[in-house]
Amino acid sequence: MKLGVITDGISRDLAHAVDVMDEFDLTFAELQFVGDAEVGDHTGEEIYRIDRLLRDRGKPVSCLSRHIFAGMTSANRPGDALHLKHMDALKRVIGMAHEVGSPLVRIMTQKKEQILWGKNGAETWNVAHGAWDTMAPMIAPAVELARSEGITLVVETGNGTMVNSNYTARKLIDELDAKDALKVLWDPANNCWCHELAFPDGYDALSDGYLGHIHIKDVQVDTPRATLEVREMGKGQLGPLFAPLADALRQDAYQGVISLESVYHPGNGDFEAGFRKCIGTFKTLFG
Repeated sequence: MKLGVITDGISRDLAHAVDVMDEFDLTFAELQFVGDAEVGDHTGEEIYRIDRLLRDRGKPVSCLSRHIFAGMTSANRPGDALHLKHMDALKRVIGMAHEVGSPLVRIMTQKKEQILWGKNGAETWNVAHGAWDTMAPMIAPAVELARSEGITLVVETGNGTMVNSNYTARKLIDELDAKDALKVLWDPANNCWCHELAFPDGYDALSDGYLGHIHIKDVQVDTPRATLEVREMGKGQLGPLFAPLADALRQDAYQGVISLESVYHPGNGDFEAGFRKCIGTFKTLFG
């Protein structure tokens, strides 16, 4: 399968990150922060240097991952100041995607409301009424922009966002009738927070062409205590599920990229050291 890494999980020094990628024979570079800037905030000259470095080193870009729409809430509306700010950023990221040859651009969704639907009384007393309905109208202009630009968006399943499961990601795509331009960036570790079982439940929810990109890390969640621990890959709650998930991806001939999201450190803040502890397991399982 096609393996890569979110480069700033190794280092924001892209040349160093590529050196480490070469050390472990990783091909695909997912860009989020490079140097002092998030993708979409680099100058034309900086984008040129990023592109030349990656092309010269044989590292195609799998995805540009800016936090588009992150931090918005159900109080926001299409065309308000914050929405326009995110749309302007999206335009810049799409421009960079054309320059560096990235087929995908990541978007997020607004902050999570905990209970979106209910019945037998919950629909009256517990549901955040109308919260879900505010989202599709805000995402729709991004989908139309992507269509006009010939780019595919991927919406990430986030642990604190309205789309925090594969179920909600698929529901959003269906409501927008956007399967042609919007896919799911599945982060099964993020989905642990809402207790969606990665395999088979989460995997099956993305059948029929919804899956566009994958982030892999391992975690242990404690929702009652509002605590999230990133763990060395294979030593968290996803450990037993990685192998059957990888087997299913092979069997179904998944054509997208799987990015190691290197956000683990062994207690000392050294994320490159965390990457080195996880990369062997990652390659064994998904390589």
